[in-house]
Amino acid sequence: MITNIFIFVMHVYGLIFFSLLLLCLETATSNHLGAVGGYDKERDALLQFKANLQDPYGILSTWTADGDECCKWDGVTCNRKTGHITMLDINSGALGGQISHALHNLSYLTHLDLSINSLYGAIPTFIGSLTRLRYLNLGSNHFNGTIPRSIGSLTKLKYLDLSDNSLYGTIPSEFGNLTNLQRLELGDVGRCTVENLEWLSHLSRLEVFEIYGVSLAKQNYWVDVILSLRKLSDLGLGGCELSEVMHPYSSSLNSSSSIVSLSLEQNNLNSSMYRWLFPLTTNKLRDLSLSSNTLDLVPKYLGNLCNLTSFYMLENSAVVNFPDILNNLSGCASHRLQDLFVRGSQFIGSVSDEIQKFSSLEQLDLSDNHLNGTISDKLWELPRLTNLNISFNYFRGVISGNIGRSKTLVIDLSKNPLQGVPPTYHMSNLSYVRIIDLSSCKLGPGFPKWIQTLKNLSYLDISNNGISDTTPLEFWDAWPSRLKYLNLSSNNITGKIPDLSSNFISRSVIDLSSNNLCGLIPNVSSTLASLNLSRNKFNGGIFFLCQMVNRTLEFLDLSHNVLSGQLPDCLWNFKELKVLNLGHNNLFGRLPASLGYVAQLEVLYLHGNEFFGELPLSLKYCTNLNFLDLGANKFSGNVPAWIGENLSGLYALILGSNNFAGTIPLQLCQLANLQILDLSMNHLHGTIPWCFNNLTSMVQDGSLAPPYLHPYSTIFGISDRGIITDQEYIDHVMIEWLGDEREFIRTNLELLKMIDLSRNNLTGQIPYELTNLCELLALNLSNNALLGEIPQQVGQMKKLLALDLSRNSFSGGIPSSMSQMTSLSYLDLSSNHLSGRIPSGTQLQSFDPSKYEKNTGLCGPPLSKKCPGDEEPEIPSVVGESGGDVEDIDEFWGWFYIGGGTGFATGFWIVCGTLLLNRRARHVFFLFYDSLKDWIYLKAVLCIVNLKTVDT
Repeated sequence: MITNIFIFVMHVYGLIFFSLLLLCLETATSNHLGAVGGYDKERDALLQFKANLQDPYGILSTWTADGDECCKWDGVTCNRKTGHITMLDINSGALGGQISHALHNLSYLTHLDLSINSLYGAIPTFIGSLTRLRYLNLGSNHFNGTIPRSIGSLTKLKYLDLSDNSLYGTIPSEFGNLTNLQRLELGDVGRCTVENLEWLSHLSRLEVFEIYGVSLAKQNYWVDVILSLRKLSDLGLGGCELSEVMHPYSSSLNSSSSIVSLSLEQNNLNSSMYRWLFPLTTNKLRDLSLSSNTLDLVPKYLGNLCNLTSFYMLENSAVVNFPDILNNLSGCASHRLQDLFVRGSQFIGSVSDEIQKFSSLEQLDLSDNHLNGTISDKLWELPRLTNLNISFNYFRGVISGNIGRSKTLVIDLSKNPLQGVPPTYHMSNLSYVRIIDLSSCKLGPGFPKWIQTLKNLSYLDISNNGISDTTPLEFWDAWPSRLKYLNLSSNNITGKIPDLSSNFISRSVIDLSSNNLCGLIPNVSSTLASLNLSRNKFNGGIFFLCQMVNRTLEFLDLSHNVLSGQLPDCLWNFKELKVLNLGHNNLFGRLPASLGYVAQLEVLYLHGNEFFGELPLSLKYCTNLNFLDLGANKFSGNVPAWIGENLSGLYALILGSNNFAGTIPLQLCQLANLQILDLSMNHLHGTIPWCFNNLTSMVQDGSLAPPYLHPYSTIFGISDRGIITDQEYIDHVMIEWLGDEREFIRTNLELLKMIDLSRNNLTGQIPYELTNLCELLALNLSNNALLGEIPQQVGQMKKLLALDLSRNSFSGGIPSSMSQMTSLSYLDLSSNHLSGRIPSGTQLQSFDPSKYEKNTGLCGPPLSKKCPGDEEPEIPSVVGESGGDVEDIDEFWGWFYIGGGTGFATGFWIVCGTLLLNRRARHVFFLFYDSLKDWIYLKAVLCIVNLKTVDT
């Protein structure tokens, strides 16, 4: 019986066990099938997301329909247990396009980072449906439109970044629902505003809040809201118009701040702001930026912030006495302050001995101010100072011998009227220095030989120091494979330079320009980023280029030397070259085909050599060119049509003073960015293209983003830090201007818009479309065979400063509209067949008569030839009258002139006296005069309109 009961119980338990097992298997199978279905759905969503994007660098190349499972794709992370996609991280800097709506199927996402791309369009509202998100970063893209309110549904978010976009509208108050948010970055989000900042007070867990460029001008008591955030440590309110807030805080405010880092730059704040800054600055504060404001002092309470380590007051527009700053910061803050940056402000005074109190100072940047006097000896005794920049000031005197005690790694004293440096034994003790800039510090005339004792140097700039000496041979061997930057330019250094192939490390810079160096150019390092040997006396060929198997060179300037020979056909080595300047030498021969392999080339300057032949077809592959100057050579053949078809970025095309023939190709009209066109002094024939009005830059107001600047950067490592020194090449051009050859550079080149087709064999008329180039500053069509009349619409080119139509066969009259060209400062219409009266206008009568000569039909000022009707009528003599009668007439006219003069004087003073003494009469008279003048002007305008109507 017991056995049967036991067996029955076991059966029951077995049934229960197997039932549970079957239930688990069914559930697991169901979950597995569901996961597989969800997996396919998410995988398809990623493929649709990719299909919507431009991916020029193949960032998403692993995302393929027939490839591995999507969890192994780049940027994708899945949950190991469920297989669902939980992270999408593609901050590549390369993707373009809009976010596909398919992305909403990734409902298990907790982390979405699409920052640092070129995504555009509106931020999709479905983002709010991804409710599991804890991290959302869409920063540094091109999103526009408004910020979706649906983001307020992402209540689990801890990190939100929408910065660096082009959004507009208001910051949604729904952000107040994001109560778990710890970091909110809205810096440079676009043209956004805040209607009410109250929502911010709900984010009690917020630690970082940056809202640069968003107006808070109407947000009274914003300081109270900030102080209510008890965990807030980093606050950035740059460019928020805080100076316009009427009541930034309430009078009952008694909270204290937890802020560690505070930035209030670009708010146009003056010193009245210090009353509300006080509650935001406690002893927790470490970093404070007040840059780009209008502060005329620093309050002493900032000097009592005992944990302050960084203080920034750059580009401050008010005049501040620097010794006062040091004094007010010399409380307990002076013992911890490590970084003091006040670059580009209006600081005056000197670096006083007060500087010795800042014993923890590591970085001091006082550059680009108005500081003067001598530099305190105590500065060089600061024990932790590693980076010193006091350039672009007015410090005088000899540098103190205490400089030898300094352990500074970076010293920049450039652009000060200093009187040199102390004796060699002081300077030789700078054994720690790695970067030293003493440009424009009057080190000459002898070469400073102490420099070669500084064995740790990687950066040296002693340009423009009046050095008239040779460089010692041991100087070049002082830093084997160590130098990163060497600048000896703008001195009078003579002699030859030795082999430089082993002195420099990767991506280094050599600038020896504007000296008197001579001889052959030696071998140089194959790892250079920049080589400038221009304006010297180097001779011989340039085949040393073929020894540079160089993929890093970006800048090469050998101009203004006496180099000769051909351009070697080995330029395919220079894959990164942006600027090639070989102008003003004696180079000759045909341009090599390898020039077309320099795909990154932006500037090709070969002006003033002896190159000949047709331009190589391979040059059309240099599609990044924006400045092409081949002037003053012996190039021949037709002006290539591919210049207009392939080099669409050109803003300067200079082919003048060559032997080009044929017609001007219509394809040049496709160069919408063109601002400078010089085809002068060639053998061109045919007509001027009618389509020149398609040269958009000559029609539209303003200038392009400066295409004349070609930047490149080199990083100089110092310990665990890095200093980035931006290098740039500035275009320059020699053109004929106002009758003389002139060099244009930088700012005047930016605005220059000109066409020079002079000294060719062009025929036909000036197309009226040319007069649509209303932004043109100079037009030279002289020395051609142009004919017909000058277009009547020429007067609409009101910005023209120079117009030269001389030595053609123009006929007819000078258009009356030219009297409206009030900006003209140079005009030459000589040697044509013009006729009629020169239109009256301030400008046209101010030019020398020679500018109108050899136009036999012209008359009127400034010419001495009078026009018909301009002669004064002669008084006829009476024939047969006796001498007595003549005397009677003379006596009559004498008394007539006396009486008339007396009467005029009497009447004049009666009228003027009345006007001077009688205010009412004076008022009535001038009222009548103004009415009469307006009546005459109105009649004249109506008459002109009627005449034009009759003509048409």
